[in-house]
Amino acid sequence: MTHPPACVVPSKNDAVRIRIKAVAGAKHEAIAGLLGDQLKIKVSAPPEGGSANDAIRSVPARSLGVPIRDLRLVSGSSSRDKVMDVRGIRRDIEIRLQGFLVG
Repeated sequence: MTHPPACVVPSKNDAVRIRIKAVAGAKHEAIAGLLGDQLKIKVSAPPEGGSANDAIRSVPARSLGVPIRDLRLVSGSSSRDKVMDVRGIRRDIEIRLQGFLVG
């Protein structure tokens, strides 16, 4: 049995809670791997007017193959440190994230 990555936090609802380190204004949008106990996500949108938060939801949605409606920002809307709930990937979170988590 594999253990969830350090960025995954237990959640009481039917979701996986992920700690995120957001990097706004990057050249490329991507999941950039682990940074301590956070999943580092780079987005090209500026950190103004919520556009970076929208992009922070769309990058993992695309990468993990889940609809954007299944991602919800739980905390950190005005911070680089964010927490997001992702529904629909509980059983295979390790497999889906493994390609982005270079040790």
